[in-house]
Amino acid sequence: MRNSIYAIAILVFGLVSCSDSELVENWKNPEVETFQAQKVLVLAISNDVENRQYFENRVVQQLINKGVNAINSDNFFDNNFTQRPQTENEVKALEDLLLHDGYDAILVSKVIGAEDKVTLIKSYQNFNKTFETFNEDYYSNQGLFDQNEQLESYVVYHAESVLYCICPEKERQVIWRTSIDVTKLDSKKKAIKDYCKMLMWSLENQELLITNSKS
Repeated sequence: MRNSIYAIAILVFGLVSCSDSELVENWKNPEVETFQAQKVLVLAISNDVENRQYFENRVVQQLINKGVNAINSDNFFDNNFTQRPQTENEVKALEDLLLHDGYDAILVSKVIGAEDKVTLIKSYQNFNKTFETFNEDYYSNQGLFDQNEQLESYVVYHAESVLYCICPEKERQVIWRTSIDVTKLDSKKKAIKDYCKMLMWSLENQELLITNSKS
């Protein structure tokens, strides 16, 4: 799969206040003005099953409340999919299966580091790496599902969400990418709520997925 090349225009906010979250990067493909998906898969890449499910369910419900047809990953993947590394061909086949099932977008989220501990064990090599396709992103970061790759206890979480188009008859591409820091954490659930709030604001502000909402 070929990588798409875009003229990169990155809007960096010094601080966008939303509870204890800060919008660090909010990049949108300049070829895209608005984007609505017929069906979007919400996927969090994490070995923390409880909080992954909490995050996905919260994002899915908030998108549904905004009129978006969103599905969490547990309703698509079988129980064993994340238990072993997938090959590039297997991830490509996953994209084809998503298309066959009517999906045309994937919203991928993951924690990529922290301010004071800066690394995920084994996974920090991807901190400054961006991905132009879901195939590359999932293949490079699927180690985060591994129970042996544990997060340290961070004060500031650096997290990223990427919206991929897997539209039929179009080259697979990145629609949007955002980086959000979540600070002053009282609990993981509170961090997730703060992140979701900023995520929804950013999507709506960019007229992506949530394009008809008046809230």
